[in-house]
Amino acid sequence: MTTVAYQGEFGSNSAAATQKLFPGSAELPCTNFEQALEAVTLGAADLAVIPVDNSAAGRVADVHHLLPESGLFIIGEYFLAIHFDLMGVPGASVAQVECVRSHVHALGQCRKVLREGGWRTRVSDDTAGAAREVAELGDPHHAALAPPAAASHYGLDVLLAGVEDDPDNTTRFVVLSREGVFAPLDSGPTMTSLFFVVRNIPSALYKALGGFASGAVNLTKIESYQMGAGLNPSCFYVEVEGHPDEPRVALALQELRFFSSEVRVLGVYPAHAHRLRGRAG
Repeated sequence: MTTVAYQGEFGSNSAAATQKLFPGSAELPCTNFEQALEAVTLGAADLAVIPVDNSAAGRVADVHHLLPESGLFIIGEYFLAIHFDLMGVPGASVAQVECVRSHVHALGQCRKVLREGGWRTRVSDDTAGAAREVAELGDPHHAALAPPAAASHYGLDVLLAGVEDDPDNTTRFVVLSREGVFAPLDSGPTMTSLFFVVRNIPSALYKALGGFASGAVNLTKIESYQMGAGLNPSCFYVEVEGHPDEPRVALALQELRFFSSEVRVLGVYPAHAHRLRGRAG
């Protein structure tokens, strides 16, 4: 049986994504993202499912920091529709609520209902963890913003359903593995994730990315960060629409390598169908 690690508790969105991707798998809830990745690195889990971006709150996990040093590879992605319910202890009412608990990103994705309720908020490590905390408190003045599955899992009542600000609220997850299993060239729309360090010369980034522009290769994400202190060259994490063996992508990577001191392919995986929504052709 495949064991899948994720950050959070049973009933969380990460648990829901795991169940959608790998039904029947053994789940390994972890306290934080680093622990989930370490579980895969050390062999306690076969895979990890990590949220990386939310359509309303932006970046979730610092994958560009976590991945390069972990030695893991991205082998898939999944877009999960995100819904939150306001839930409390059995018999509680909305009128009794004074404090709402949830993960910081969930609080940011439900600002309207929080503003209308005028409630205090308290940040929890995880959305499902917030539901567990409310169940343990047994206090009708405390409620949680959590995925619908958390209510039944922790024996709570749903006070208000579907309270997320954006009905199209979506989180993108990536699947991480110890083995770099790259999608075949002819397997359909593909994404490629890369880590690179530019050479310490003027206009290095402009020149390094020039091949993607001239080859009409779409970059869907680019994030920069520093490794260590001082004036070290910047590191970059990018995601590309296309396969490294496609001629136009191969030429762009050739140019990238020329102006970089290090380039690593972190994953070549099927593009999720969510990316194709609303595109013509």
